[in-house]
Amino acid sequence: MADTSDIKKGIYIIFNDKVHKIVDCQHVKPGKGPSFVRTKLKNLENEKIIENTFTSGVKIDLVRIEHREYQYLYQEEEGFVFMNVEDCTQIHVSPEKIENPLILRDGMVVTLVFNSDKEEILSLQFSPHLIEEVVAVEPAVKGNTGTHATKKAILETGSTVNVPLFIGVGDKIKLSSDTLEYIERVR
Repeated sequence: MADTSDIKKGIYIIFNDKVHKIVDCQHVKPGKGPSFVRTKLKNLENEKIIENTFTSGVKIDLVRIEHREYQYLYQEEEGFVFMNVEDCTQIHVSPEKIENPLILRDGMVVTLVFNSDKEEILSLQFSPHLIEEVVAVEPAVKGNTGTHATKKAILETGSTVNVPLFIGVGDKIKLSSDTLEYIERVR
């Protein structure tokens, strides 16, 4: 068992009999009274984020996790099929485990996070940045050149993002995989 001193961003714990990921945490040492840890926890079953404060010294149950590389193959009615890059075994992943299924492309390598004790999939992680090709853009309006002017662009995966006015069809752009926001144009 661990205690509140082990709490940090990105770990998985058992809270209210469910697996939660710590999205954000702040260790607080007030002038008076005991120290505490203010956290934001993401429930992996229903994707809801809750806030909770742990007082100093409280015991928490850590979930042993394992990261494994998998390659995306195709989509079926039940979910998505991935292949382990080490031993070529295939597994099915339900759509609830994938935050942004629109950015999946054939052959894309992702990281699946497993609960080591139960051998169940907790979540799917993409690489921090994605490179996508723009297949269609809205026309830029003449005179609309104020600061941070953007237009809608449709990517090869079918998702839509806001991009600067100079981006055109055929350009490759770098996106944040967490927020799907434009970062820069790739040459």
